Amino acid sequence: MSSPSSVAPVDSAVQPTAPAGFVGKLIVFCAPSGAGKTTIVRHLVGHDPRLAFSISACTRDKRGRTEEHGKDYYFISVEEFRARIERDEFVEWEEVYEGAYYGTLKTELERIWATGRHAVLDLDVKGGLSVKRYFGARALGVFVKPPSLDALADRLTARNTDSASSISSRLYKAGFELTFADKFDAVVVNDDLPTAIAQAEKLVNEFIGD
Repeated sequence: MSSPSSVAPVDSAVQPTAPAGFVGKLIVFCAPSGAGKTTIVRHLVGHDPRLAFSISACTRDKRGRTEEHGKDYYFISVEEFRARIERDEFVEWEEVYEGAYYGTLKTELERIWATGRHAVLDLDVKGGLSVKRYFGARALGVFVKPPSLDALADRLTARNTDSASSISSRLYKAGFELTFADKFDAVVVNDDLPTAIAQAEKLVNEFIGD
């Protein structure tokens, strides 16, 4: 596992520097599993040079050979994660189940802002609301909503990656998460992906104000 000093991005390319007076913002996307949140986030980060993806820290092992430290996650030990909690180094964190921690490091946001870009976060509902409480008006909270639970069930089934029991569990959780939609600054209904992306782009442009 990584040492505390190893929590740094893998990409060593020269990064831009924030202009004088730049105030970095956050755009936080939350949604039930299967609503299309990650697809929207990837599009925004991939097409808007003003944005950068905020990499989360976690205590789980890398999956296969494709995941990279500093690109997919910051992979750190449980002991280090807990030590960082004690040192108040997280904006938000959660123990998903015993010994499995995920969180957003303050240094990760500072890294992004130092390059003159705004941070885009892909979080669960609890984490997203925590970030919104922490930063207030400096953060835009966007909830991506499926058109219905039936439509979400169809999407999860079509992915063919989950068992029937897993899909049932995800739908139960989704029903609970949907009750928090009105706690966010904006709701994007992903009934048609291009339309949802266009709505997200409009929200980001209005929020950043550039």
